[in-house]
Amino acid sequence: MGFIGWIVLGLIAGAIAKAIKPGKQGGGWIATLVLGVVGAIVGGWIGSALFSVDISSFWSLSTWLLAIGGSLIVLIIWGFLTRKKA
Repeated sequence: MGFIGWIVLGLIAGAIAKAIKPGKQGGGWIATLVLGVVGAIVGGWIGSALFSVDISSFWSLSTWLLAIGGSLIVLIIWGFLTRKKA
């Protein structure tokens, strides 16, 4: 999968992760893109380390599930880091 494929996958996976996780998340489409790309990398690393899954195909269901799962993990961690203390 090329560079453009990772960007498209990251943007869509980040948007889906923001839609799945309840609550208010800040950031526009650039933050969603960064979140998704980092999440896709995290999901790919977890998938290859734990399940020996290759994420080189753009249209593979496992690639999308790992990218969305990784984006959710990154989104949750980002929420903890940017949470305001009351």
